[in-house]
Amino acid sequence: MSILVTGGAGYIGSHAAKALAAAGFCPVVLDDLSRGHVDAVKWGPFVSADIGDSTLVRRIIEKYEINAVLHFAASAYVGESMSSPRTYFLNNVRNTLNFLEAVADSGVNQIVFSSTCATYGIPEALPVGEEHPQRPVSPYGESKLFVERVLHWYAQAYGLRWMILRYFNAAGADPEGEVGEQHDPETHLLPRAIQAALGRLPEIEIFGNDYDTPDGTTVRDYVHVSDLADAHVLALQHLQCGAPNCVLNLGTGRGHSVLEVIEAIEKLSGRKVPVRIRARREGDPPVLVARSSRAVELLDWSPRQSSLETIVRTALRWQESLMLSEAPSEVAESLMLSEAPSEVAGARTLTRGAATVAI
Repeated sequence: MSILVTGGAGYIGSHAAKALAAAGFCPVVLDDLSRGHVDAVKWGPFVSADIGDSTLVRRIIEKYEINAVLHFAASAYVGESMSSPRTYFLNNVRNTLNFLEAVADSGVNQIVFSSTCATYGIPEALPVGEEHPQRPVSPYGESKLFVERVLHWYAQAYGLRWMILRYFNAAGADPEGEVGEQHDPETHLLPRAIQAALGRLPEIEIFGNDYDTPDGTTVRDYVHVSDLADAHVLALQHLQCGAPNCVLNLGTGRGHSVLEVIEAIEKLSGRKVPVRIRARREGDPPVLVARSSRAVELLDWSPRQSSLETIVRTALRWQESLMLSEAPSEVAESLMLSEAPSEVAGARTLTRGAATVAI
């Protein structure tokens, strides 16, 4: 069964593609590589194109006989969305609307949507449950909430069936080291702190150490990216069993402060993380922790790999592997794809393993 994975060359999408393949599905990755990486596509066909090209999306759905969609493709930096809201609404809203038009017209009626706790805004109560009011404080959160509302109305009008997964702080890397976090620029605490420990960054910034938390720094709910990937597969299977549309939070229900994360990195790496204390950022809540009991009950999902130690160990191994791959130029050159991309009918084709894609 072929599943279209938009943004499947990105961080969470690539881990989900691996989980899909392990569950017996064929992930067909659609990614424009604006933020993704071609070397993260390892488990099925790959098409490099824009999700907003509805004509091309229709051809992909027809060619690969797509049964369902996992939709990850989006711009996803909160800070960047504040300075460039136009980019976020064009990509996350307009392009998704074009994409959903093609999906609906093609008769595909199952979608798992990658949403975010940013739709909640500043929490009024903890832990944050799915019924919490949604009052985004960033264009990023607003754009995701808009798509959630679109899915609701598409279900009413077109019979689209969906699962919306609002996850908290994705972290860690594939335990087998095949994929990991490679954002450019990297804004997330955990990889930046590891990079600082390994000497790739001179320091990291801590935005505020005077919050009403045990050590004064913000507390977040970190969930391992492989656990998130497993949840997407379970959500897809839930839809395939005819279950009703549903919104689920994905987190651990446990919070870790910025200083706790840094301490864990220092302990497991044996190196110091240089830090600089800066002023608070506007809109940062002191504590953000999920209530994920609904996902546990409906999907029998469990964040098995989401201990802070496992998250840090897998992320540390991944960052070390990136350093090794970037070290000697002759080694890096030998790891490059031997096949060059070519232009075919508006989409690039790439050879990856045994999968050559032409649309």
